[in-house]
Amino acid sequence: MVEDTSNSSNKPKGRDRPKSVYSWTVIDVQKWLRRHCSDYYQQYGNLFLQHDITGRALLRLNDNSLLRLGITDTTHREAIWREILKLRLKTDIMEIRDLQRRDAYNMSYDYYIA
Repeated sequence: MVEDTSNSSNKPKGRDRPKSVYSWTVIDVQKWLRRHCSDYYQQYGNLFLQHDITGRALLRLNDNSLLRLGITDTTHREAIWREILKLRLKTDIMEIRDLQRRDAYNMSYDYYIA
């Protein structure tokens, strides 16, 4: 009998949550950039690599930061900035949901103690 040695344990399961943007590595940011800013990835992917842009750094970028990175074309910068804003919003929503779940758990925990 041959055992399946594929990395099935590394595959995301239905209920697994995506990795937090705050814990993204430079490689994770490259994947995000390739997926969400594919029109500009070839031009600017190396800039993000050279500046070691991690997920935490990505969320802190703004229009001026992108300009200092070397993205001088206004249209390109605005498109990338728009994707970063979407990512920030998605991240904020996930954090709010986590807080709500935590509050709901704590309220039910307090109820059982009382």
